Amino acid sequence: MSGLRNKTIFITGSSRGIGREIALRCARDGAKVVITGKTVEAHAKLPGTIHSVAAEVVQAGGQALAIQLDVRDEAALAAAVEQAAAHFGGIDVLVNNASAISLTPTLQTPAKRLD
Repeated sequence: MSGLRNKTIFITGSSRGIGREIALRCARDGAKVVITGKTVEAHAKLPGTIHSVAAEVVQAGGQALAIQLDVRDEAALAAAVEQAAAHFGGIDVLVNNASAISLTPTLQTPAKRLD
C-alpha cells in the first residue's frame, strides 16, 4: 500500500486478526488509523484490544484513534464515524472488516441479517 500517508483509514473489527494487520500495514505508510471493535479490556484467551492496537499503530509510524464500536448498533456506528471525522478532519477509506455472526443456514437467514 502506498499513498496512504496522512490518509484517514476507518477499520471496523480491528482489535485483532485481519483488521489489526491491515491497521499496522496502513500505519507503516503513515496513515491515520481509526481502530474500532468491541474489545476494550484484555481477554484471557484472545489477545488484543482497541487500545493495544492503537498503541501498535503509533509505534509503527501512524496516528491512531481507538473507538469502542459494535457494528450492530446503527446509532453507535454513526457516532463513531462522526467522532473519527471530527478527530482527523474526515475519512478517506473504510475497511469494513467486522462481522456479526448469524449461525442460521443460508436459506433460513432473513434478509435483514444479510445487511
